[in-house]
Amino acid sequence: MKYVDLDGRDGEATGIVDPRPYLARLPALAGQLPPGARAFATDPGHYDLAGRRCVKDLKPQAVRRTGDDEIEIRFGHNCRQHEEDLLVRYAGVSRFQVDVLGFCDVSALGDVILDELLPYPEGCTHEIACRPGTLVVACRDLSAE
Repeated sequence: MKYVDLDGRDGEATGIVDPRPYLARLPALAGQLPPGARAFATDPGHYDLAGRRCVKDLKPQAVRRTGDDEIEIRFGHNCRQHEEDLLVRYAGVSRFQVDVLGFCDVSALGDVILDELLPYPEGCTHEIACRPGTLVVACRDLSAE
């Protein structure tokens, strides 16, 4: 992840997740994001770690191809924090990468730690850090519900 701090200060593994570096850059980045990605990234609850709409602790459950260059990813909710699942639909997908040791199944990624949406040529990237892996999608735009 480029801006979200997953390791704490000075590279010391503290277990503390800090979206503030990304949030400080988000106003400058938001105008470069496509409309759906911008709406998702700037939703006031997206990075509220105690909120019901935060992505932290959601769990990737399934990826489904819905068109030639379209996929959707369903994230299951955590009953302690969330009230419903999250479905993200990606259009114009040019890259889809799952990195998790020893598994090819997206559900093996574990809980979401945090995510970043960044500008990318002709769209955006959505990088999702999980325990114990990552998921990256480059696309034209996305919608989240």
